[in-house]
Amino acid sequence: MNDLRVNTLESEAIYIMREVAAQFEKPVLLFSGGKDSITLVRLAQKAFWPAKIPFPFLHVDTGHNFPETIEFRDRLAEELGIELIVRNVQDNIDAGKVIEETGKYASRNMLQTETLLDAIEEFGFDACIGGARRDEEKARAKERIFSVRSDFGEWDEKNQRPELFDLLNGKIELGQNVRVFPISNWTELDVWSYIEKEDIEIPSIYFAHKRNVFLRDGMIWSAQDDIVYREEDEEVVEMEVRFRTVGDMSCTAAVPSDAATITKVVDEIRKSTISERGARIDDKRSEAAMEKRKQQGYF
Repeated sequence: MNDLRVNTLESEAIYIMREVAAQFEKPVLLFSGGKDSITLVRLAQKAFWPAKIPFPFLHVDTGHNFPETIEFRDRLAEELGIELIVRNVQDNIDAGKVIEETGKYASRNMLQTETLLDAIEEFGFDACIGGARRDEEKARAKERIFSVRSDFGEWDEKNQRPELFDLLNGKIELGQNVRVFPISNWTELDVWSYIEKEDIEIPSIYFAHKRNVFLRDGMIWSAQDDIVYREEDEEVVEMEVRFRTVGDMSCTAAVPSDAATITKVVDEIRKSTISERGARIDDKRSEAAMEKRKQQGYF
């Protein structure tokens, strides 16, 4: 990642952050403790320094997140003195608003949408800043940087505003809100290179470590926390692995790796021929799985 690209991407993201603060009344940063949202935090710090980040963090917790990520999330928010709002998918399950899946490929990832929309309505957020990137999945490549959602939280991929010459239009109707993607033009390699350049701390789960896992459908699943469904004939073994993405444990697989430093991770990503979303089983339910979720209000 050369210095010119670093500076260009960083400057663009900082500009977007400042536009959000200027154009919206109640923005929030969607923060999971993953590498992309951690990158957003650093960019927000730079955008508003020496003042504090002027909006809270929101995490929609499935209850099946990796413990290492949750610990990091809480610690970072406390260190920065930022309000961390957590809303739990389990509460909607208990209230009967959503039905939890069961069986071999069960996941709570799909259930996040209802909890997110409830939180937006509860707090009146008009802009939700997220770490989605165009290179992750084809549906995300269709997004604008300021992506308008209806008063039902729905996304219409065929009816989006033009964004010309970085003129970001934050005007919305009553009830609408906007999802904002400051690192939309970044790649996975860009994010990792930026983390290396800025010496940003990230959860240990992103680095190679010994872990109890089992194999299914050619993918490596965590067997440490009794969350991922495992059949009796699926044998648990210890392997050296790391996670390229840290979503819900029940749909996020590991990759074999000996990359124990950021420099080695960057080199590994540079050589990889597989997208990081290749380790997310929820994206493989259908060709349009992500797009359908986004249409319903998913991040």
